[in-house]
Amino acid sequence: MDNRIRSVCDLMVPVVREMAGLHEYDGTVQDLSPEGVRCGLGALARAQRDGEPLADLHDEAHLAVFEEALRVQFGELELHRRDPYMHLSNLELTTYDREYAPKEERAEARRRHLAQWPDAVDAAIASLDRVSAPVAAALLRAVRGLTAGLEQAEEVEGAETVAARAAHQRLVAHITRAAKTGDPDPRLGGVALARLMGSQEGVEVDLSALTGAAERERERLSGLLEEACRVYDSKRTTAEIIPELLADHPDADGVIPEATRLTEEVIAFTRERDLVPYADGECRVGPAPASRRWSSAMMMWSAPYEADAPSWYHVTPPQPDWPEREREEWLTIFSRTSLPAITAHEVAPGHFVHGRALRHAQTDVRRALHSLSFCEGWAHYAEEMCLEEGFREGDPRFAIGVALEALVRVTRLTCAIGLHTGAMDVAEATERFVRDARLARTAAVSEARRGTFDASYGRYTWGKLELMRLRERARKEWGPGFSLGRFHGALLALGSPPLGLLDRALSGGRPSS
Repeated sequence: MDNRIRSVCDLMVPVVREMAGLHEYDGTVQDLSPEGVRCGLGALARAQRDGEPLADLHDEAHLAVFEEALRVQFGELELHRRDPYMHLSNLELTTYDREYAPKEERAEARRRHLAQWPDAVDAAIASLDRVSAPVAAALLRAVRGLTAGLEQAEEVEGAETVAARAAHQRLVAHITRAAKTGDPDPRLGGVALARLMGSQEGVEVDLSALTGAAERERERLSGLLEEACRVYDSKRTTAEIIPELLADHPDADGVIPEATRLTEEVIAFTRERDLVPYADGECRVGPAPASRRWSSAMMMWSAPYEADAPSWYHVTPPQPDWPEREREEWLTIFSRTSLPAITAHEVAPGHFVHGRALRHAQTDVRRALHSLSFCEGWAHYAEEMCLEEGFREGDPRFAIGVALEALVRVTRLTCAIGLHTGAMDVAEATERFVRDARLARTAAVSEARRGTFDASYGRYTWGKLELMRLRERARKEWGPGFSLGRFHGALLALGSPPLGLLDRALSGGRPSS
């Protein structure tokens, strides 16, 4: 691997280990201490200074975006000092559950990783001196949940597990103190937010323009929702219809079987319509690992550098020990209105087939360096694309589900900008999720709190809008030669490109020179 690409990967260890399958990083943690970050940035600068430009102009531009994004993240904004989530990712052991290597090999890598928890926690505590109280409070449950699943490993790993638990308690104590005594203001500031978002995608970001785009998209989606509800039942209001539809869901034991049936359905639809170049491989469905049960649904794909293995669509039914009201509210996520759109997002034509395409990417840059705005934008775009192409045609519940999911995502974009520019606080963001996304209050609070630490979580809608704009350009420029299959093939040939480089797909995705 080119030394410049390697220096980027060295500053993204948890991400490239799991999403790209670079398992030479197995059993290691990234040094996120202040000194470790300085050394990583120094290595990045030396590699760029001494290295040669990549032969492929697209790959060179793609790599340069990631180099700049890391300088902004760690150098200018010093997010390792204020964001516990990147430290949690550094400790995460879930990647070793996937079947990319023999069980014994993965167990040994996991043991070595766990043995480094004390050092990684010490580094986290040394760095995390700017954690705001709202961010700490929002992440405290996730921090506490890191040790879920260690119980069964106690006998096998012995002293290492004991030391890891002690280190984990130090981290819990540190974040608990921050939740009580940290700065009450979680804002990055508008300039910093625009710099963060823009550097990650190779564009200049105008937050006012992006806010306007989000509001227009919200209005469009609200219209889509209202129309679909009229088709479903013209005699009742949307406000009357939605609670009834969300209450129609499987019980906790039925969530995974329902998701399994839907997985087969969306993959078959994607193949029949020839929507993407790759819809092969095996996608299994099962409960999320214990440490990731904060998420209702997620995809763990067979990564591009791994031997082919099943991908996993993880769903999280409510746990038996949850309060009854919380269990019922959580189950509405898996309603027969919402779950089809979620499955299109996570499986096909969304994340699962994107993961299959990445396995065919031609270069290290395209296999290893993934724009999250493209990844999530693609999967979100896939939901409405299914609607446009006639998935479950004649059943307005699918359109309602697509609209509801999209309203949550566009509200994230609005609230991320509002929270970090000071235009709104967490309480006001909560009300936006209740009013605009029609979420129950518990879910709305959770979404608003996420915005305090995941400042770029508007990436879903931002990415989707950019893909939709590019598709319209392709229709005009390619004329009779346009097809969704051709467009998606050209796009996915670029891997997971930063949004600022999407137009390279209009040349057919061929390597440039």
